[in-house]
Amino acid sequence: MQDKWLRRVNVADNNNEETKRTPRSLETRSDNKRPTEWKPPSVLPDPTPQKGWAFRWVRTSMTGQSDNTNVSMRFREGWEPVKAVDHPELSVIPDHESRFPGCVEVGGLLLCKAPEETAAARSQHYQQKAAQQMESVDQAYMRENDPRMPVLAPDRRSRTTFGRGGS
Repeated sequence: MQDKWLRRVNVADNNNEETKRTPRSLETRSDNKRPTEWKPPSVLPDPTPQKGWAFRWVRTSMTGQSDNTNVSMRFREGWEPVKAVDHPELSVIPDHESRFPGCVEVGGLLLCKAPEETAAARSQHYQQKAAQQMESVDQAYMRENDPRMPVLAPDRRSRTTFGRGGS
């Protein structure tokens, strides 16, 4: 029995000597890299950020109809069209019937820029307007309050629970 066991060990040792291994120092991680994953490009390319400027896409047309009111309102807000030569990284083909030649326009959307201060002031204005509207809705809701059957104050928090019995 012991003889049989020794033969197995000898056979295993002979097999190890015959297998050739490459030294660890010659192995590289670059061989084990995963292939890069392909992602479809975005419909609207992002311009390279510029210090002091905010970028935005402005609608110039919708369903083939030009939207002059929207464009003129955005221009009055301080937005100005971006020239294609200023952003060669965007590499977009200009619309064939564009009213803004030399500018970046994709599918009825025109890339515009405005000073960051102007964009921040506009954003703050609309945030305040939305807060005023929510306050007005809350006041109208609470106006219906009756002491015999009080209405609960609006709760603007959201909760997520998992499983049973969570409140």
